[in-house]
Amino acid sequence: MDGTAGWGARLMNSSITGMSPWIVFTLLLGPGRYELAAWLALAVAVVLVLVRHRPVFLEVAGLVLFAVLTVVGMIAPPETLRWLEAYANEVSDLAVVALAVLSVAARVPLTTPYARRKVPRAFWHTPGFLRANVVVTHAWSLAFLAAALAGGVGDLVLHDPDNLWTAWLIPASALVTAMRFTEWYPAVPRPPVRSLLMPFVGLLIPMGVLVLVFDAAPRWFAVGLIIVGVILARALRKEVAVAQQEGREP
Repeated sequence: MDGTAGWGARLMNSSITGMSPWIVFTLLLGPGRYELAAWLALAVAVVLVLVRHRPVFLEVAGLVLFAVLTVVGMIAPPETLRWLEAYANEVSDLAVVALAVLSVAARVPLTTPYARRKVPRAFWHTPGFLRANVVVTHAWSLAFLAAALAGGVGDLVLHDPDNLWTAWLIPASALVTAMRFTEWYPAVPRPPVRSLLMPFVGLLIPMGVLVLVFDAAPRWFAVGLIIVGVILARALRKEVAVAQQEGREP
């Protein structure tokens, strides 16, 4: 029970959780899926606000944004709904970017409330604490900016809102990078830089399979992704085994 409670506390004290409504919306939205994406993002936002004794600004902002997008989707005519299916993703992604930039300018980065739950009060106003939150907040803004730009390319250049690369692979890679960076950068002592690449080991193989199945790139490229993923996975497992063995040695 204590382990479960500790895991839940860590989850709720992570800025990744605060970003989860946007992550759900970004990865789910596509042609014919606007209402589903909006409702699920809103449901996640509602849960986050309800379980807090003191709501966090980021989560309240998500609740307001996705409540508006959900209501608009319910009353919008077909033409507007088609526009939302194509561009609401970019709107929501850029909303996060704007909130992140404004929060940094106000010297209260979006990740600050979550970091304060992990760090003693004595450190809250130190330069290092502020710098860590500025850097992590910028990491999230860059991830959502990358997702918005990828979506814009898919919508405006390729005229394919459901393109595998621009709608799924690039946004997912950007968001996974931000998630990993959020845990890596503030850690003391900070893990080696190579540990930032670990999430991609888990992404390369399914990414290669998807590219192969949907014929989203030359076959040699898809096979290459799978092979590189397998090689890196084996190398990572070997490194972990060595580290565990060294940890057991007196």
